[in-house]
Amino acid sequence: MKLQFLFLSFILLFLNSCKQESPKVSSLANYQGDETYSIIFGSTTVGHLKTHTDGDTIQIDYDYKNNGRGPTMKETIVLNTEGFPVQWNITGNTTFGNTVDEQYTLNGNAASWTDATGSGSTTVDSALWYVNQSGSPYAAILTLRSLLKAQDYSADILPAGTLRLTEMEKIKVSVDSTTTSLTTYAISGADLNPSYLIADNEQGLFAVISPLFIIVREGFEAKEKELRAYAEKYSAERFESLQKKYAHNYGKKVRITNVKLFDPTTLGLTELSSVLVDGERIVSIDAPEAVGQDEVVIDGANGTLVAGMYEMHAHAGDEGALLNVLAGVTSFRDMGNDNAVLEDLIKKINSGVLAGPRIHRLGFIEGKSDYSANNGILVSSQEEALAAVDSYHDMGFYGIKLYNSMNGDWAPAIVEKAHGYGMFVCGHVPAFSNANAMLRAGYDEMTHINQTMLGWVLTPEEDTRSLLRLTALKRFPELDLNSPRVQETMDLFVQNKTAMDPTLAIHEVLMKARNGEVREGTKDFIDHMPPNTQRGYKVALADIASPEDDQKYRGGYDKIVETLKMMKDKGIFIVPGTDLGGAFMYHRELELYQQLGYTPAELLKLASYDMANYLGDKDLGSIAPGKLADFFLIPGNPVEDLKAIKTISMVSRGGTFYYPSEVYPAFGIKPFTPLPVVKE
Repeated sequence: MKLQFLFLSFILLFLNSCKQESPKVSSLANYQGDETYSIIFGSTTVGHLKTHTDGDTIQIDYDYKNNGRGPTMKETIVLNTEGFPVQWNITGNTTFGNTVDEQYTLNGNAASWTDATGSGSTTVDSALWYVNQSGSPYAAILTLRSLLKAQDYSADILPAGTLRLTEMEKIKVSVDSTTTSLTTYAISGADLNPSYLIADNEQGLFAVISPLFIIVREGFEAKEKELRAYAEKYSAERFESLQKKYAHNYGKKVRITNVKLFDPTTLGLTELSSVLVDGERIVSIDAPEAVGQDEVVIDGANGTLVAGMYEMHAHAGDEGALLNVLAGVTSFRDMGNDNAVLEDLIKKINSGVLAGPRIHRLGFIEGKSDYSANNGILVSSQEEALAAVDSYHDMGFYGIKLYNSMNGDWAPAIVEKAHGYGMFVCGHVPAFSNANAMLRAGYDEMTHINQTMLGWVLTPEEDTRSLLRLTALKRFPELDLNSPRVQETMDLFVQNKTAMDPTLAIHEVLMKARNGEVREGTKDFIDHMPPNTQRGYKVALADIASPEDDQKYRGGYDKIVETLKMMKDKGIFIVPGTDLGGAFMYHRELELYQQLGYTPAELLKLASYDMANYLGDKDLGSIAPGKLADFFLIPGNPVEDLKAIKTISMVSRGGTFYYPSEVYPAFGIKPFTPLPVVKE
């Protein structure tokens, strides 16, 4: 009996154990092993993304170098069986050298993370996706798999916000005799604009795409242009849709009433007036109460009209074009681009398909090297460089820009050739040369203040094609600006009437931004931005490795300001541009120039009237009958306080009217001002 009881107990135990659930299968069960992707800029492979998946764990190696700089990252991601991260570690260095040590952990319902902005934690009812700050784009495919299972393909994310997945289209890519079926997607909600990726039928990553940059599965590199074209198309479609929805072409005369006009000749404001626009031009300036027949009337509410401003250091793309117009920047000087992409963009802007500034093109000439910026025309000899000048002249570019890897000894011949065509010449200081040589070669304008100042602190053999051109800024505090070496350069600027494009705002970010601190230049608008954009405004660019580095970078920035003030005092012409995308950062560029001794009124004139004259735009730069209707409306008085230009309520770009508060929500931006009253 006892033996029978024991045997029965064993059978029951065995049967019960058979009823227990089998171990859950990893969400990565179908993705085990290794994947390799090539990173391509401008048709040149510049790095790699490699993954190794073992069980629930993904190891990622992400590294590329374009223009002598780029990120180097190692990631470890552990997913749960539902495909959400429970552990994520990211280490390495960002594009400009900032050290990365980012972690995320989900333990039960407790989520915690540490990134460059600091640490955070929260309690969640269920696992959420964490949007990393510094990791590789590989996370896009992992997020996609979760969003495909989510209701409405939408889900809340950590640290904040909501992601949305949109299927764009089914496509096929063929290499040799193999055709791969794919699906393109957009992921939006974290930043100002969507990101685009391509997945195969097993939800494996095939590519991450943008108009200029692509990460593509190994073996398909030859298809990068074809794949990038999808990103170009989707971005264009997005902005064409926004243009159709928010660009107001009234088809009749438009009068802006009850406004004061900024007059660049007096540096003051007029009495209250009304401005009448017919088509793309201003036809009259009348009394504030003037009213004509069959007019659209926009109430200026005693605000100020200012002529459209010029972003003089732009790299134009459709994603920034509309945001610049909304910020009152109605003209660009493009400092180097993918020439075919830029030509297409200009055609679409000029035809009204896309919103965007008027664009003056500079032809980018770069030397071929391991450090090349893969843009414009790359050359390996002086003859090729001179041929590039011919090409840019034939294509109608107004000037050329020379870059870091070009041989500085070629500069005199290039400048002579360009000037023979009546073309403008500016640029960086090529590696192993200095600003004095470029000034003597005949540069019309020097690009970036650090490019000039490096000649005062570097030795001839030091290579500025690398990050040295940024890290050497720590040497600036020791400069004696009254030394013969510095004054020789200053004298060459004055003698040759060479202008300076300092891009001061980017130097402020590079030298004064610190991890976890809101960047000074974003404090007036950061609270209006999408969550992940806000996060990005709290991160340093440079590697501030010690208190001594902190002091040297801050002191170096102060020396830059001191140098620019000296330049202004000597009569050297300052050209306002950002190399930061313009828009809100263009406002900051102008704001910083007040440290050089400019008044707000002088800066309004510099940004509009002076730049129009500098580029030969006779129909722009001021608000007057007969001129093109490029201007913007602000509630305040920018002559008294330049910050008033940060709250724009209406923009006219050639008689097409935009109301920023109407458009900003499409970018996830909270409006700054009420909509003006419009009577149609």
